[in-house]
Amino acid sequence: MNFLRGVMGGQSAGPQRSGAETVQKLCDRVASATLLEDRRDAVRALKSLSKKYRLEVGSQAMEHLINVLQMDRSDSEIIGYTLDTLYNLISNDVEEEEPEENVHKPSSEDLAVQYTEIFIKQPENLTLLLSLLEEFDFHVRWPAVKLLTALLKNLGPQVQQIILVSPMGVSRMMDLLADSREVIRNDGLLLLQQLTKGNAAIQKIVAFESAFERLLDIITEEGMSDGGIVVEDCLLLLVNLMKNNSSNQNFFKEGSYIQRMKTWFEVAEENLNWSAQKVTNLHLMLQLVRVLVSPVNPPGATSTCQKSAFQCGLLQQLCTILMATGVPADILTETINTVSEVIRGSQVNQDYFASVNAPSNPPRPAIVVLLMSMVNERQPFVLRCAVLYCFQCFLYKNQRGQAEIVATLLPTTIDANSISAGQLLCGGLFSADSLSNWCAAVALAHALQDNSVQKEQLLRVQLATSLGNPPVSLLQQCTNILSQGSNVQTRVGLLMLLSTWMTDCPIAVTHFLHNQTNVPFLTAQISENLGEEEQLVQGLCALLLGICIYDNENSLENYTKEKLKQLIEKRIGKEIFIEKLAYISKHELYSRAGQKPQPSYSIPEQMLLDHEFTKLVKELEVLIIKAVQKSSEDEKKEEEVKKSLEQHDSIVSQYKELIREQDMQLNELKKQVTALTTQNEQSQTTITQQAAQIQQLKDQYNLLKIQGKPVDSHHHMHNEAAEINGIQPKADMEEIGRLQEELEQLKKQHGILEGQLAEKDLIIDKMQTSQISGNKDTDDCTDNSGEPTAAPHKELETLRTLVQTQAAEISQLQAKKQELENQPAAMTGLGSGDVDSDSSLRRITQLESRVSALDDENQKLKGQVKVLTEEKDSLDQQMTRTNNTVVILQTDKSRLQQEVVESKKEQDDLLVLLADQDQKIFSLKNKLKELGEAIEDEDDMESGDQDDDDYDEDEPN
Repeated sequence: MNFLRGVMGGQSAGPQRSGAETVQKLCDRVASATLLEDRRDAVRALKSLSKKYRLEVGSQAMEHLINVLQMDRSDSEIIGYTLDTLYNLISNDVEEEEPEENVHKPSSEDLAVQYTEIFIKQPENLTLLLSLLEEFDFHVRWPAVKLLTALLKNLGPQVQQIILVSPMGVSRMMDLLADSREVIRNDGLLLLQQLTKGNAAIQKIVAFESAFERLLDIITEEGMSDGGIVVEDCLLLLVNLMKNNSSNQNFFKEGSYIQRMKTWFEVAEENLNWSAQKVTNLHLMLQLVRVLVSPVNPPGATSTCQKSAFQCGLLQQLCTILMATGVPADILTETINTVSEVIRGSQVNQDYFASVNAPSNPPRPAIVVLLMSMVNERQPFVLRCAVLYCFQCFLYKNQRGQAEIVATLLPTTIDANSISAGQLLCGGLFSADSLSNWCAAVALAHALQDNSVQKEQLLRVQLATSLGNPPVSLLQQCTNILSQGSNVQTRVGLLMLLSTWMTDCPIAVTHFLHNQTNVPFLTAQISENLGEEEQLVQGLCALLLGICIYDNENSLENYTKEKLKQLIEKRIGKEIFIEKLAYISKHELYSRAGQKPQPSYSIPEQMLLDHEFTKLVKELEVLIIKAVQKSSEDEKKEEEVKKSLEQHDSIVSQYKELIREQDMQLNELKKQVTALTTQNEQSQTTITQQAAQIQQLKDQYNLLKIQGKPVDSHHHMHNEAAEINGIQPKADMEEIGRLQEELEQLKKQHGILEGQLAEKDLIIDKMQTSQISGNKDTDDCTDNSGEPTAAPHKELETLRTLVQTQAAEISQLQAKKQELENQPAAMTGLGSGDVDSDSSLRRITQLESRVSALDDENQKLKGQVKVLTEEKDSLDQQMTRTNNTVVILQTDKSRLQQEVVESKKEQDDLLVLLADQDQKIFSLKNKLKELGEAIEDEDDMESGDQDDDDYDEDEPN
């Protein structure tokens, strides 16, 4: 222990040891000591030396420290010292001055990386460290979190791969966010930031571990934008989870977390307390919104997030901040960029933004207020870039917005009393500030992008240059400024505007060529040998001249396609022209501008090319080169091919139209065929039914004829002769038809009676079923209810008697029906001529009387059925009341049974308590007896009490 005291700072009488020797002795003590206290003191000493003698401790003690983590895990104190020592070796956060003998050691960063490689060389070490995160002890959990963070900082990808395959590794880290100790929770946020950098798989795992819910809760608890550094850490982690990760973005959107972001931006206008931390927090919140709606995301994901932002009111809240006063410049700039990407390509959001007005007197559209900042050279450069980006996003795929902007330039819509967007753009286009010229030109170019209608409309714009001079067109004024040799930035902006304007617009090309000075100016600019600064201008001039060739309709004789190509070949040369045209794509700012839509430049002089224009150049460059290199013969052939293709297209369109008409006719015919097929099937069914009926009638007729043969042979032969001739006696036919009708009526009545009989049987079955169930229910409650059940039994007996009577009547009716069915055979003799008319009349009279009797009986049966139905309803009501009573009695019975069970349970508990009490009393008595105290048994005491009672009774009064 004296040795350890010397290491910890005490003075030793012996010679002073070097740092390496001291570390070696401590390592030996850690490896060989058998007592836990000795090892703990040695590790504590190594911890104190690990900052000053970092190389010696790391090279000699690393293996021993890892062994301590494995073997002494039960002691939290030594584990804490070990983790702190490893953190001092691996981390670069805290450094102390190295002694002179260590001057030539490796740098701190190199040592940290080397020690990290040694530690993670065995993946089990990292798994062991992850398991220590489950320890609740502060002195173990906190150093483990810091050590993991340092490992990830030094060798992030390698450590991430080990954690990714470690079971429950990410889940243990996520549990840190639920720790009640803020120090561990906050350092856990820093750990998760390092863990999620650049690894999409880990980002998805963290997201599905409810990271979004927990982080948003922490942000709300900490005060949102008014919170401290913890809110900043949460926002940084959210940005890590969702940036360039479409899966997590979709998960965030589907979890309705975008709606929770609205409250972050509820900033009061009178709130002037914009601390540095609040500005940082709000800046990160805006960045998080931009991550969700970034143009680099998949189009479908971006559009859904934009829709959600509008529906939940987030866009409206951002526009409120945009128009508020007292907002810091960097927050205002980032808000403009955020609103830009929220509305980019979304027609609904763009329409809403067009309706936003600034709180001024009189109110002005937000677009006008922003454009005023863009063309004002006193505004910050980043703010002007943000406004330009916002204007570009407003016009992106928004033909309605493009028409509104161009309409403000037309003579019929100009209002002299108000400032419009068109006036601001024209003012910026011809101002003395080159950046304003460039921004205004690019903004106008976006108003014309992919919109040939507005390109033609813009040709109507007339500008008043000075008093007394006639107005000139906007196109002419742009070319006049070009010819004056202004600033490079101004000329580049105007050339981009003219190129966009004239692409796919032959009328604009004609207007441009109509000015006799424009083509000579372009050829002069292209043919000159200028410096590198002018190369981009030369390339743009070549592009503009190429557009004049490609989109030329040959309406001007002096500037047809062929003459312009000859002019290029004579004055410039095709090779030189193509070389100058390539200056645009070879420029260093071309690739930078083509990376993303937002203009991001550090200085104004770098703003030369626009993102959308780079895409236009990429498309036109190949087409212009082909157009310039083609000869007149090739063009003629191409024109012939075009004409033939047009003719072919017209023929194809005619055939398409014919095929379309034939398809419509075919569909109509198919519908008609379907209808006719259905009608045919119905007709076939009807014919089949009719054939079956005819066959049945024939069979009946043949049967009647056979039964009537032996009666009268002479009359029979006469009938057969008549049948052979196709003639049947008229009277016989009428009589047979009438009898058949009567037979059909009797059959119908028989069917009705059978149906009524079936209904009665069903009613009886139901009543018997209810009788049985009622008997079962009432048997359980007769003792409690005491209500008589004799009345329902009597009624049931009465019903049974009625049913038996009805059954007898029905059997009689069936017998009568059988007799009636047997009568037609006997009645067929009426047609044979054997029986006279009197007997026929008597039979008819008998049949009519029987039919009337059956009708009367049928009416009686209906009345009886009605009575039975009413009796059944009354019985059902009685049965319902009885069932209700049974339910109430059963409820009371179950309650009483529950009370009995509870009482028995209480008695059992009391018996157990009494038994325990008796046992305690018995044990206490035994102890008192052992101590020599005289203790009487209960039997003795009871007998003594009995004697005393007897003595009291014998004592005289």
